[in-house]
Amino acid sequence: SASHNNFADNGIKLFGPDGYKLSDEQELGIEAFMDEGLQEGLAEPRALGRVRRIDDAQARYVEIVKATFPRDLSLSGLRIVIDCANGAAYKVAPTALYELGADVIPVGVTPDGTNINEECGSTHPEAMAKAVREYRADIGIALDGDADRLTICDEKGHVVDGDQIMALIAGAWADAGTLRAGGVVATVMSNLGLERFLAHKGLALHRTGVGDRYVMQKMREGGFNLGGEQSGHLILSDFSTTGDGLIAALQVLAVMQRSGQPMSRLSRQFEPAPQKLENVRFAGGKPLENDKVQDAIKTAEAKLGDKGRILVRASGTEPLIRIMAEGDDERLVASLVKDIAGAVKSAAG
Repeated sequence: SASHNNFADNGIKLFGPDGYKLSDEQELGIEAFMDEGLQEGLAEPRALGRVRRIDDAQARYVEIVKATFPRDLSLSGLRIVIDCANGAAYKVAPTALYELGADVIPVGVTPDGTNINEECGSTHPEAMAKAVREYRADIGIALDGDADRLTICDEKGHVVDGDQIMALIAGAWADAGTLRAGGVVATVMSNLGLERFLAHKGLALHRTGVGDRYVMQKMREGGFNLGGEQSGHLILSDFSTTGDGLIAALQVLAVMQRSGQPMSRLSRQFEPAPQKLENVRFAGGKPLENDKVQDAIKTAEAKLGDKGRILVRASGTEPLIRIMAEGDDERLVASLVKDIAGAVKSAAG
Protein backbone atom coordinates (compact mmCIF):
# COMPACT_ATOMS: atom_id res chain seq x y z
CA SER A 1 0.00 0.00 0.00
CA ALA A 2 3.09 2.30 0.27
CA SER A 3 1.28 4.07 3.10
CA HIS A 4 4.41 6.04 4.00
CA ASN A 5 4.52 7.68 0.54
CA ASN A 6 2.40 10.47 -0.94
CA PHE A 7 -1.24 9.91 -1.85
CA ALA A 8 -0.50 8.99 -5.48
CA ASP A 9 1.41 5.89 -4.35
CA ASN A 10 -1.16 4.75 -1.81
CA GLY A 11 -3.13 1.61 -2.54
CA ILE A 12 -5.22 -1.13 -1.00
CA LYS A 13 -4.01 -3.47 1.71
CA LEU A 14 -5.70 -6.87 1.94
CA PHE A 15 -5.87 -9.11 5.00
CA GLY A 16 -6.95 -12.71 5.33
CA PRO A 17 -9.86 -13.90 7.48
CA ASP A 18 -7.40 -14.56 10.32
CA GLY A 19 -6.35 -10.90 10.43
CA TYR A 20 -2.87 -11.51 9.03
CA LYS A 21 -1.38 -10.14 5.82
CA LEU A 22 -1.68 -12.31 2.73
CA SER A 23 1.20 -14.51 1.62
CA ASP A 24 3.34 -13.70 -1.43
CA GLU A 25 1.60 -16.49 -3.34
CA GLN A 26 -1.86 -15.12 -2.57
CA GLU A 27 -0.89 -11.59 -3.58
CA LEU A 28 0.67 -12.79 -6.84
CA GLY A 29 -2.51 -14.74 -7.58
CA ILE A 30 -4.64 -11.62 -7.09
CA GLU A 31 -2.30 -9.57 -9.30
CA ALA A 32 -2.41 -12.22 -12.03
CA PHE A 33 -6.21 -12.22 -11.92
CA MET A 34 -6.32 -8.43 -12.24
CA ASP A 35 -3.84 -8.46 -15.13
CA GLU A 36 -6.13 -10.81 -17.04
CA GLY A 37 -8.93 -8.28 -16.87
CA LEU A 38 -11.95 -7.99 -14.65
CA GLN A 39 -14.72 -8.15 -17.24
CA GLU A 40 -15.09 -11.90 -17.54
CA GLY A 41 -15.75 -14.61 -15.00
CA LEU A 42 -17.01 -12.26 -12.31
CA ALA A 43 -19.34 -13.58 -9.64
CA GLU A 44 -22.92 -12.47 -9.45
CA PRO A 45 -23.57 -9.91 -6.67
CA ARG A 46 -25.75 -12.37 -4.75
CA ALA A 47 -22.87 -14.86 -4.55
CA LEU A 48 -20.55 -12.38 -2.85
CA GLY A 49 -22.43 -12.09 0.42
CA ARG A 50 -23.10 -8.83 2.20
CA VAL A 51 -21.05 -5.84 3.24
CA ARG A 52 -21.45 -4.93 6.89
CA ARG A 53 -20.55 -1.45 8.06
CA ILE A 54 -19.16 -1.02 11.56
CA ASP A 55 -20.33 2.45 12.49
CA ASP A 56 -18.51 2.51 15.83
CA ALA A 57 -15.18 1.19 14.49
CA GLN A 58 -13.21 4.16 15.82
CA ALA A 59 -14.55 3.82 19.35
CA ARG A 60 -13.94 0.07 19.32
CA TYR A 61 -10.36 0.58 18.20
CA VAL A 62 -9.67 3.20 20.86
CA GLU A 63 -10.87 0.80 23.56
CA ILE A 64 -8.73 -2.04 22.16
CA VAL A 65 -5.65 0.18 22.11
CA LYS A 66 -6.23 1.45 25.65
CA ALA A 67 -6.58 -2.14 26.89
CA THR A 68 -2.96 -2.85 25.83
CA PHE A 69 -1.65 -0.27 28.31
CA PRO A 70 -0.89 -1.57 31.84
CA ARG A 71 -3.91 -1.06 34.09
CA ASP A 72 -1.81 0.11 37.02
CA LEU A 73 -0.42 3.03 35.01
CA SER A 74 -1.78 6.17 33.38
CA LEU A 75 -0.33 8.88 31.16
CA SER A 76 -1.15 11.57 33.68
CA GLY A 77 1.62 14.15 33.88
CA LEU A 78 2.93 13.51 30.37
CA ARG A 79 2.69 16.07 27.59
CA ILE A 80 2.74 14.18 24.29
CA VAL A 81 3.01 15.44 20.72
CA ILE A 82 1.26 13.00 18.36
CA ASP A 83 1.73 13.50 14.60
CA CYS A 84 -0.84 11.45 12.67
CA ALA A 85 0.50 12.21 9.16
CA ASN A 86 -2.95 13.39 8.05
CA GLY A 87 -3.73 9.71 7.85
CA ALA A 88 -5.78 6.90 9.31
CA ALA A 89 -5.13 7.64 12.99
CA TYR A 90 -5.90 11.37 12.89
CA LYS A 91 -8.86 10.96 15.27
CA VAL A 92 -8.18 7.76 17.19
CA ALA A 93 -4.56 8.35 18.26
CA PRO A 94 -5.10 11.68 20.05
CA THR A 95 -8.31 10.32 21.59
CA ALA A 96 -6.63 7.20 23.01
CA LEU A 97 -3.77 9.19 24.52
CA TYR A 98 -6.15 11.79 25.98
CA GLU A 99 -8.39 9.14 27.54
CA LEU A 100 -5.33 7.55 29.18
CA GLY A 101 -4.62 10.85 30.90
CA ALA A 102 -2.06 12.59 28.71
CA ASP A 103 -1.86 16.26 27.81
CA VAL A 104 -2.07 15.80 24.02
CA ILE A 105 -0.75 18.11 21.30
CA PRO A 106 -2.03 16.78 17.94
CA VAL A 107 -0.20 17.42 14.66
CA GLY A 108 -1.10 16.22 11.17
CA VAL A 109 -4.79 15.78 11.95
CA THR A 110 -6.40 17.65 9.03
CA PRO A 111 -6.58 15.13 6.16
CA ASP A 112 -8.03 16.35 2.87
CA GLY A 113 -7.48 13.26 0.73
CA THR A 114 -4.20 14.40 -0.81
CA ASN A 115 -2.04 15.67 2.07
CA ILE A 116 -1.24 12.30 3.66
CA ASN A 117 2.44 12.21 4.78
CA GLU A 118 2.91 15.72 3.36
CA GLU A 119 5.68 17.31 5.43
CA CYS A 120 4.44 15.40 8.46
CA GLY A 121 4.30 11.95 10.01
CA SER A 122 7.04 9.39 10.54
CA THR A 123 8.71 10.20 7.21
CA HIS A 124 9.09 13.85 8.23
CA PRO A 125 9.97 13.66 11.95
CA GLU A 126 11.18 17.26 11.94
CA ALA A 127 7.55 18.41 12.28
CA MET A 128 7.11 16.30 15.42
CA ALA A 129 10.47 17.39 16.84
CA LYS A 130 9.67 21.06 16.25
CA ALA A 131 6.35 20.74 18.08
CA VAL A 132 8.01 18.93 20.99
CA ARG A 133 10.49 21.76 21.47
CA GLU A 134 7.85 24.45 20.96
CA TYR A 135 5.38 23.00 23.48
CA ARG A 136 8.06 21.57 25.81
CA ALA A 137 6.56 18.10 25.53
CA ASP A 138 7.96 15.00 27.21
CA ILE A 139 7.94 12.91 24.04
CA GLY A 140 6.93 13.06 20.39
CA ILE A 141 5.24 10.24 18.48
CA ALA A 142 4.87 10.32 14.69
CA LEU A 143 2.85 7.73 12.77
CA ASP A 144 2.79 7.07 9.04
CA GLY A 145 -0.28 7.19 6.82
CA ASP A 146 -1.87 3.92 7.92
CA ALA A 147 -0.35 4.14 11.42
CA ASP A 148 1.46 0.80 11.31
CA ARG A 149 4.85 2.39 11.88
CA LEU A 150 6.11 5.04 14.29
CA THR A 151 8.98 7.38 14.89
CA ILE A 152 9.69 8.78 18.35
CA CYS A 153 11.69 11.74 19.58
CA ASP A 154 12.75 12.59 23.12
CA GLU A 155 11.94 15.76 25.06
CA LYS A 156 14.86 17.53 23.36
CA GLY A 157 13.56 16.76 19.88
CA HIS A 158 16.17 14.09 19.14
CA VAL A 159 14.75 11.32 16.94
CA VAL A 160 15.01 7.77 18.31
CA ASP A 161 15.94 4.95 15.95
CA GLY A 162 13.50 2.04 15.55
CA ASP A 163 16.15 -0.44 16.69
CA GLN A 164 16.53 1.47 19.95
CA ILE A 165 12.76 1.27 20.48
CA MET A 166 12.86 -2.49 19.95
CA ALA A 167 15.73 -2.77 22.41
CA LEU A 168 13.84 -0.70 24.99
CA ILE A 169 10.70 -2.85 24.77
CA ALA A 170 12.68 -6.11 24.61
CA GLY A 171 14.65 -5.22 27.72
CA ALA A 172 11.54 -4.23 29.67
CA TRP A 173 9.65 -7.34 28.63
CA ALA A 174 12.62 -9.60 29.38
CA ASP A 175 12.94 -8.11 32.87
CA ALA A 176 9.20 -8.60 33.41
CA GLY A 177 9.32 -12.17 32.13
CA THR A 178 6.87 -11.49 29.30
CA LEU A 179 9.24 -11.75 26.32
CA ARG A 180 8.64 -15.07 24.63
CA ALA A 181 10.92 -17.50 22.77
CA GLY A 182 14.13 -15.97 24.12
CA GLY A 183 14.59 -13.37 21.46
CA VAL A 184 13.39 -10.79 18.97
CA VAL A 185 12.73 -10.95 15.23
CA ALA A 186 14.07 -8.14 13.03
CA THR A 187 15.16 -7.70 9.42
CA VAL A 188 18.58 -7.70 7.82
CA MET A 189 18.51 -3.89 8.08
CA SER A 190 18.61 -3.79 11.89
CA ASN A 191 21.86 -2.58 13.39
CA LEU A 192 24.56 -4.92 14.63
CA GLY A 193 24.40 -3.02 17.92
CA LEU A 194 20.90 -4.37 18.56
CA GLU A 195 22.16 -7.90 18.08
CA ARG A 196 24.99 -7.31 20.55
CA PHE A 197 22.62 -5.68 23.07
CA LEU A 198 20.28 -8.67 23.00
CA ALA A 199 23.16 -11.16 23.22
CA HIS A 200 24.40 -9.40 26.36
CA LYS A 201 20.99 -10.10 27.90
CA GLY A 202 21.06 -13.73 26.81
CA LEU A 203 18.59 -13.09 23.99
CA ALA A 204 18.86 -13.87 20.29
CA LEU A 205 18.15 -11.69 17.26
CA HIS A 206 16.54 -13.62 14.42
CA ARG A 207 16.79 -11.83 11.07
CA THR A 208 14.44 -11.97 8.08
CA GLY A 209 14.17 -10.28 4.70
CA VAL A 210 12.93 -6.68 4.57
CA GLY A 211 9.20 -6.34 5.15
CA ASP A 212 7.01 -6.63 8.23
CA ARG A 213 5.21 -9.56 6.59
CA TYR A 214 8.38 -11.65 6.81
CA VAL A 215 8.94 -10.55 10.39
CA MET A 216 5.43 -11.68 11.32
CA GLN A 217 5.90 -15.00 9.52
CA LYS A 218 9.07 -15.72 11.51
CA MET A 219 7.36 -14.66 14.74
CA ARG A 220 4.50 -17.08 14.14
CA GLU A 221 6.87 -19.91 13.26
CA GLY A 222 9.05 -19.41 16.35
CA GLY A 223 6.50 -18.26 18.91
CA PHE A 224 8.03 -14.78 19.32
CA ASN A 225 5.91 -11.88 20.57
CA LEU A 226 8.20 -8.98 19.62
CA GLY A 227 9.56 -8.12 16.22
CA GLY A 228 10.00 -5.22 13.89
CA GLU A 229 12.00 -3.14 11.49
CA GLN A 230 14.52 -0.36 11.91
CA SER A 231 12.07 1.88 10.06
CA GLY A 232 9.65 1.74 13.00
CA HIS A 233 7.35 -1.09 11.99
CA LEU A 234 6.93 -2.91 15.31
CA ILE A 235 4.82 -6.02 15.78
CA LEU A 236 3.65 -6.91 19.27
CA SER A 237 1.80 -10.15 18.66
CA ASP A 238 0.31 -10.29 22.16
CA PHE A 239 -1.89 -7.40 21.05
CA SER A 240 -2.15 -7.40 17.25
CA THR A 241 -1.71 -9.51 14.11
CA THR A 242 0.16 -6.74 12.33
CA GLY A 243 2.18 -3.62 13.03
CA ASP A 244 0.42 -0.91 15.04
CA GLY A 245 2.30 2.29 15.75
CA LEU A 246 -0.02 3.47 18.50
CA ILE A 247 0.10 0.19 20.42
CA ALA A 248 3.90 0.18 20.14
CA ALA A 249 4.03 3.77 21.36
CA LEU A 250 2.01 2.84 24.44
CA GLN A 251 4.58 0.20 25.36
CA VAL A 252 7.31 2.84 25.20
CA LEU A 253 5.19 5.19 27.31
CA ALA A 254 4.64 2.38 29.82
CA VAL A 255 8.43 1.99 30.22
CA MET A 256 8.74 5.76 30.72
CA GLN A 257 6.03 5.88 33.36
CA ARG A 258 7.23 2.80 35.22
CA SER A 259 10.87 3.90 35.25
CA GLY A 260 10.22 7.58 35.94
CA GLN A 261 13.01 8.44 33.51
CA PRO A 262 12.83 10.89 30.60
CA MET A 263 12.93 9.56 27.05
CA SER A 264 16.41 11.03 26.56
CA ARG A 265 17.70 8.60 29.21
CA LEU A 266 15.86 5.61 27.76
CA SER A 267 16.53 6.21 24.07
CA ARG A 268 20.14 5.02 24.00
CA GLN A 269 19.90 1.34 24.90
CA PHE A 270 22.99 0.40 22.89
CA GLU A 271 25.84 1.97 20.93
CA PRO A 272 24.99 1.44 17.25
CA ALA A 273 27.63 0.14 14.91
CA PRO A 274 28.47 2.70 12.20
CA GLN A 275 26.03 2.11 9.36
CA LYS A 276 25.99 3.75 5.95
CA LEU A 277 22.94 3.71 3.66
CA GLU A 278 22.67 4.94 0.09
CA ASN A 279 19.84 4.69 -2.43
CA VAL A 280 20.57 4.65 -6.16
CA ARG A 281 17.66 5.34 -8.51
CA PHE A 282 17.53 3.53 -11.84
CA ALA A 283 15.33 3.94 -14.92
CA GLY A 284 14.93 0.30 -15.88
CA GLY A 285 16.58 -3.07 -16.23
CA LYS A 286 18.15 -5.13 -13.45
CA PRO A 287 21.35 -3.45 -12.24
CA LEU A 288 21.94 -6.09 -9.55
CA GLU A 289 22.45 -8.74 -12.23
CA ASN A 290 25.32 -6.77 -13.76
CA ASP A 291 28.69 -8.55 -13.45
CA LYS A 292 30.56 -5.41 -12.38
CA VAL A 293 28.02 -4.75 -9.63
CA GLN A 294 28.36 -8.32 -8.38
CA ASP A 295 32.15 -8.01 -8.44
CA ALA A 296 31.98 -4.76 -6.44
CA ILE A 297 29.79 -6.43 -3.82
CA LYS A 298 32.11 -9.44 -3.51
CA THR A 299 35.17 -7.19 -3.21
CA ALA A 300 33.49 -5.14 -0.49
CA GLU A 301 32.46 -8.26 1.44
CA ALA A 302 36.04 -9.54 1.31
CA LYS A 303 37.40 -6.24 2.66
CA LEU A 304 34.90 -6.16 5.52
CA GLY A 305 35.28 -9.82 6.43
CA ASP A 306 33.59 -10.85 9.68
CA LYS A 307 33.73 -7.32 11.13
CA GLY A 308 30.43 -6.19 9.68
CA ARG A 309 27.72 -6.74 7.07
CA ILE A 310 26.85 -5.62 3.55
CA LEU A 311 23.35 -5.67 2.12
CA VAL A 312 22.40 -4.66 -1.42
CA ARG A 313 18.78 -5.05 -2.53
CA ALA A 314 16.12 -3.61 -4.80
CA SER A 315 13.33 -1.61 -3.17
CA GLY A 316 9.96 -3.29 -3.17
CA THR A 317 8.00 -0.08 -3.80
CA GLU A 318 10.29 2.27 -5.78
CA PRO A 319 12.88 1.99 -8.62
CA LEU A 320 15.77 2.12 -6.17
CA ILE A 321 18.74 -0.03 -5.28
CA ARG A 322 19.34 0.20 -1.54
CA ILE A 323 22.93 -0.24 -0.37
CA MET A 324 23.80 -0.74 3.29
CA ALA A 325 27.06 -1.54 5.03
CA GLU A 326 27.89 -1.56 8.72
CA GLY A 327 30.89 -2.36 10.84
CA ASP A 328 33.11 -0.96 13.55
CA ASP A 329 35.35 0.92 11.06
CA GLU A 330 33.24 3.89 9.97
CA ARG A 331 35.60 5.05 7.22
CA LEU A 332 35.80 1.60 5.68
CA VAL A 333 32.02 1.22 5.76
CA ALA A 334 31.51 4.56 3.97
CA SER A 335 34.15 3.71 1.38
CA LEU A 336 32.60 0.33 0.58
CA VAL A 337 29.13 1.83 0.10
CA LYS A 338 30.59 4.48 -2.21
CA ASP A 339 32.31 1.80 -4.32
CA ILE A 340 29.17 -0.32 -4.69
CA ALA A 341 27.01 2.74 -5.42
CA GLY A 342 29.41 3.77 -8.16
CA ALA A 343 29.15 0.36 -9.79
CA VAL A 344 25.34 0.42 -9.59
CA LYS A 345 25.18 3.93 -11.11
CA SER A 346 27.38 2.82 -14.00
CA ALA A 347 25.23 -0.25 -14.59
CA ALA A 348 22.04 1.79 -14.40
CA GLY A 349 23.30 4.12 -17.10
